[in-house]
Amino acid sequence: MTIDESIGFILNRTGRRVSQLLALRLAPYDVTTEQWSVLARLNEEKTMTQKELAYRVGKDQTNVTRILDQLERKKLVVRTANPEDRRSYLPQVTEEGKRLFERTRRIEQETVRLAAEGLSDGELNELKRLLRHIERNANARLGLADEG
Repeated sequence: MTIDESIGFILNRTGRRVSQLLALRLAPYDVTTEQWSVLARLNEEKTMTQKELAYRVGKDQTNVTRILDQLERKKLVVRTANPEDRRSYLPQVTEEGKRLFERTRRIEQETVRLAAEGLSDGELNELKRLLRHIERNANARLGLADEG
């Protein structure tokens, strides 16, 4: 088997290409794909610690801290002290961040639609099911909790 036939290589290369396409389309909004994923997760799940956020976006805590610093400078996110643990923070999306997310959510959806052009709804659902299965297997071997 060549590297081009490796499911890991195909997954990685495909993910990078879709991210590159999304990055091009998000550039006019001065937001990166990494920043967008954090903004999207915070819009979907209102309250979580930075540690939980890092897990939920699949990035290490150091990267999430850097991304949150950038989003704070852009006034898209604020961090407040966690009343249950003074050593942690609870990032929250600002009104400006919510507006930006609403504008860019359509761009992300359209980008994915363009990348998946030619696949039926059934094929897309099957692809998602298979990818989630692979992720669950990898999580189990890494000792990570399943995100559902």
